[in-house]
Amino acid sequence: MITTLFIDLGDTLRVIRPDEEYSRAARQQIVDLLGETRDADEFYHNVIEPRYDVYREWALTYYCEAPEKTLWTRWLAYDYPRERVEANAGALTWAYRKSKGERVVTDGGIETLRELKRRGYTLGIVSDLVGVQEVDDWLDRDGVRDLFSTVQQSSVCLIRKPHPAIYYYALQECGARAEETCYVGDNLNRDIVGAKAAGLGMTVAVQYPNKKPQKVTEENKPDHFITHFSQLLDLFPRI
Repeated sequence: MITTLFIDLGDTLRVIRPDEEYSRAARQQIVDLLGETRDADEFYHNVIEPRYDVYREWALTYYCEAPEKTLWTRWLAYDYPRERVEANAGALTWAYRKSKGERVVTDGGIETLRELKRRGYTLGIVSDLVGVQEVDDWLDRDGVRDLFSTVQQSSVCLIRKPHPAIYYYALQECGARAEETCYVGDNLNRDIVGAKAAGLGMTVAVQYPNKKPQKVTEENKPDHFITHFSQLLDLFPRI
């Protein structure tokens, strides 16, 4: 019997709402923090993004997330004064995240989580993302911190999915058993493969209508697909 649900954040519980003005302000903040005088858009697209692609390849190869200071001094702004970069690393990372657009909870997400909690399920977050400020700010801003018994972020534990260790940290913190835990995520090759490697008892993949379908294999095939977050209520009745 499933008693615990671990939830992914990006493109699962939280989705990007495009807002060019919001993103443009974030790109401008990056150049201001670095003391760069070039046009913010030009610098972002021609310098920061190509460097982040190199970092991301490293991160996906080693299932590892770099600390913010290391991210910026080794990969993204290694040619800027180190002391300045280290002092602003947290703000730079948060600005980089915002440069992609505003992240908001998917339609019906909070209501669904609150109902699952009322039905007796233990809830947790297991998510890959850079930066340590964003999730804490969101938990408090949306008033949902009380819903989760564990919050595991690759930016804090420095381990990325599909490495099973990040799931083990979550299981250990909330006292859950792997075989009684379900993972809900959107990326088959990271979320689902990792959950299976950790021995979780069930997997659910979110496939929102506006997302490109992924290739399903025997290794990454989830137990269920859903197209709206609230459909979790159909899968998990009251305990």
